[in-house]
Amino acid sequence: MRIEHIRHSLRDQGALPCHEERILRSWTRALPLDSGPVLPENFFPLSIRIALPGLAAELAGLARVRTEHAGDDGSARLLVELGDGQTVESVLLPRDGVCVSTQVGCAVGCTFCMTGREGLLRQLGSAEIVAQVVLARARRRVRKVAFMGMGEPAHNMDNVLEAIDLLGTAANIAHKNLVFSTVGDRRVFERLPQGRVKPALALSLHSTRAELRAQLLPKAPRIDPDELVALAETYARATGYPIQYQWTLLEGINDGDDELDGIVRLLAGKYAVMNFIPCNDVEGGAYRRPSQERTMAMSLHLYRHGILAKLRQSAGQDIDGGCGQLRARSIAQAA
Repeated sequence: MRIEHIRHSLRDQGALPCHEERILRSWTRALPLDSGPVLPENFFPLSIRIALPGLAAELAGLARVRTEHAGDDGSARLLVELGDGQTVESVLLPRDGVCVSTQVGCAVGCTFCMTGREGLLRQLGSAEIVAQVVLARARRRVRKVAFMGMGEPAHNMDNVLEAIDLLGTAANIAHKNLVFSTVGDRRVFERLPQGRVKPALALSLHSTRAELRAQLLPKAPRIDPDELVALAETYARATGYPIQYQWTLLEGINDGDDELDGIVRLLAGKYAVMNFIPCNDVEGGAYRRPSQERTMAMSLHLYRHGILAKLRQSAGQDIDGGCGQLRARSIAQAA
């Protein structure tokens, strides 16, 4: 379901724009649909009051939590069941954040990612994307939404941008706290500046060498890292938000001094933050995490060259909850 379908349904029931916005505002904040400072009988027409229970049930059926796994770091990984029985993952993050999925599966096929192993099964509608935020807000405060879960947002652009627009308006989430994460697609740099809500951008780089990046991200658009950084820098300067470069650290693959030199060459003087993320340990996986000493040394090297680098940990590591792992385990158990 798309948000636009909800709007059309309300209008068919006789809703005016003010009724429509109040209902969407209440939903995105995990409140009853008739919440507000004015009593429903004094605000909504009878036709809308009659329709609200059915709409509430329909919205509740978009996504429900099948299982929840709390981590020692304050995170919680949710296996979310959609209306058709498919599942995706959402993560409640420490410090009032949530990471949501935009697709069931993923077509990019990153070699270090569990999600991409099964390919793309289907797109999520914009309402299904927002429903994950609603589930999170029903559990805790949410002030930041990262589109970094299952799927490549650039491959579901219309639905993701529609969800971003609603979250940045009715849901009252600051635009800089909506983070669009992508492997890089020229359509991203064309369309994000056009929206009334302009999210922050996270760009999955993983290597400064085009040939290695093509091996790690086999189905990502073939854009040279130099061009990607140039496109991202233009967006950063236009919005005033630094680009969050994502770099999954793979021992012996992309943690060498040559890559550090490449990062310095690409990002020195740029409005950027480098997020180093040690890879998830996946059963049967070919990759291992670099040592903590090496990751710290890499961050320090960039700092000495004027580049802000942060060492991130994928939430839920103590429960083997890296993105795609909960869904994979659920499917294996069912089989």
